[in-house]
Amino acid sequence: MITVVSGLPRSGTSLMMQMISAGGMPVLTDGLRSADDNNPKGYLEWEAAKSLPKNPELIAGAEGKVVKVISVLLLSLPKGYEYRVVFMRRPLEEIVASQDKMLQRLGKEVPPASNESVFAAFQQHLVKVKTWLAQRSDVSVLYVDYSAVLQNPREEASRISEFLGQSFDVDAMAKQVEQSLHREKAKT
Repeated sequence: MITVVSGLPRSGTSLMMQMISAGGMPVLTDGLRSADDNNPKGYLEWEAAKSLPKNPELIAGAEGKVVKVISVLLLSLPKGYEYRVVFMRRPLEEIVASQDKMLQRLGKEVPPASNESVFAAFQQHLVKVKTWLAQRSDVSVLYVDYSAVLQNPREEASRISEFLGQSFDVDAMAKQVEQSLHREKAKT
């Protein structure tokens, strides 16, 4: 079985990787992208995931581990494996705000696209991914709301442990959640 953490960028995928790792599952990561101001606890990424569209066989290295594969790359997962996907969801307003802040912290210009067009593109993409996930008999998916993880970390950790069929250390998973890192919030 291959465990995949996915979602849009800035949706909480790094936090989920940290939680599953703390729970006891080995992580497929190369350590190339280190912690920074945008993600003080690290990214836990695997650079080779970006080449899955051309080299889908690389996913074999994730057997028995958890790997981060952003949502746009999920559609490149080849058949022949059993996948358990933990898909992170976060309000689009927070995702865009977080991406904009990340670009600012990196000293890069924030693209001038309107939020409405960005939201529409993200929503269309998410519908496509959700449809694809539902059509794959070799993929089981658990949708996890970022806000639920922040509000009830132990409960969500238990839910993830049960979904993955593992006896994780749910207390260690819950301790990965730091409220102070939830810097971009949806406006209410």
